[in-house]
Amino acid sequence: MIALAIAAPPSSHFIYIPVMFLLGLSIGFMLGAKATRDALRLEQRKAAEREERRVRRQAEAEARK
Repeated sequence: MIALAIAAPPSSHFIYIPVMFLLGLSIGFMLGAKATRDALRLEQRKAAEREERRVRRQAEAEARK
């Protein structure tokens, strides 16, 4: 039988892994927040355009009467 030597990870892993996890979490949070703001801004612009078209159609309908 062959004995496998499994060494414990170096002490730097106990610093590196949590730091990378927190860095990824922070970057993901920032990018997600930006995407959410952009999506909200786009939805608000679409709603404003829809309202503008509705008002324009109403005005045209009133002008035809």
